[in-house]
Parts: sequence; structure tokens; C-alpha cells
Amino acid sequence: MKRHIPNLVTLLNLFCGAVAVIFAVHNNFVTAAVFVFLGIFFDFFDGLLARKLNVQSEIGLQLDSLADMVTSGLVPGIIMFKLLALSMSGSGFYEPTRDWTSAMHWYGLNVSPFAFFGLLITLASGYRLAKFNVDEDQQTYFKGLPTPANALLIISLPLIMEFQNHSFLNAVILNSWFLLVLTVVSSYLLVCNLKLFALKFKDWSFKNNSVRYVFIILSAVLLIVLQFAAIPLIIALYILVSLFTK
Repeated sequence: MKRHIPNLVTLLNLFCGAVAVIFAVHNNFVTAAVFVFLGIFFDFFDGLLARKLNVQSEIGLQLDSLADMVTSGLVPGIIMFKLLALSMSGSGFYEPTRDWTSAMHWYGLNVSPFAFFGLLITLASGYRLAKFNVDEDQQTYFKGLPTPANALLIISLPLIMEFQNHSFLNAVILNSWFLLVLTVVSSYLLVCNLKLFALKFKDWSFKNNSVRYVFIILSAVLLIVLQFAAIPLIIALYILVSLFTK
């Protein structure tokens, strides 16, 4: 019976991702973000439970990636699609336009073709997860940005606008060029071979986990001070720390 416990937790991750997709499609990014956070929480603990119970399995590995593909791959792609559509419409996701050269009309959905560029994040996430499954080296470190970290980066954008509502930050986030560049950069980080340290603790000693503890403390301070605006900085810090601790 215990061998099914981690898989049940993984399925909770998949459930949260599916619910997040529904809310993201309906432009409710706050609720979508809540379910993404929950999904990432379950994603962290399914592997931990599998190791503690000594019930790691191939099906668990595959199921974990399938769940991550939805929660941390599809959801951020949809959110980026929505943000790009909003930035290019100027006033809303489904605003009618007379310029037929800059919008597609599919069953009442009027959106710039460039908005679909946001789904590059979903494609890169799928490739990254497939690569992870066949790479036996990624035990103590990651090659490329993990999909949950990238998902947090993308979903932080609408959260910043919703809860901090700073005119400068809003203008940057809703800038089409910023979103396009961010899409390319985040997609590259997902599939590149950059070595990034993993937040996996084999023991709780400070000596063996000094980098992890320092990173967690700095991240907590940034979150307290900057709230959701801290998330992009934390992702940047994660990459910088990894580069300097190779």
C-alpha cells in the first residue's frame, strides 16, 4: 500500500495543474497561481516521500513529469499567451479589432498571432522534462532551470500587477517586447545545459548545505521586503549562485 502513497501525491499535483488551467483560461490568474503553488508543493513532497518510504519506481518518475507538464508547463504557457494578448490588444483579451492583419478570429476569439508565441514556454517545458527523464546525471544538480521554478517566474507577473499595482512595474510587464524576450529567455533556460544546484537535502547540516541555507534565507528576506516582485529576483539569484558555486 505504501508504494502508492507518492503516486497519489503526484496525482494531487496533476489535479491542481488541471484546475489551474481552467482558471488561467478564464483569466483568473490569482486562483490559477494558488493551484500552481499547491501543485509545486505536492511535487516537492512526492519525491521526498518516495525516498523516505524507499518506494521509488519508474512509473513514479514518468507520472511526476506528466504532472509537471501540466502544472509547470502548460499553465505558464497559457498565462504568457494571455499576457501577450493583453499587451497587444491594449485594453483586454477579447477586444474586437478592425485590423484584420494583426488579429485572428476563431470562434469569437480575437487575438494577435504573436500571442501564441507564449506557448513556446510549454514546448520548452515538455522538452526539458523529457530530457530530465533520460538523464541519470541530474541527481544532485539540474541541467537547465527546473520547470517549477520557471512556472513561479511566469505566474509572478500577474500577481505583481494584482497585488502590488505599481504603475512602472505594470508598464514593464505589459510591454510586448519585454514579454517576448522573457519568453525566449525562460524557454532557453529550460532547455540549456547550465548546471544549477538542487534544493535536495541529504542531511540537515549547515556544512553540507551552506549554499542551500543561504539561498533560502536570502529568498525569504526578498519575499518579505518585495513580496511577489521578489520572485523574478529569486530566480535570478538562484542562477547566479549556481554559476559561482560550480
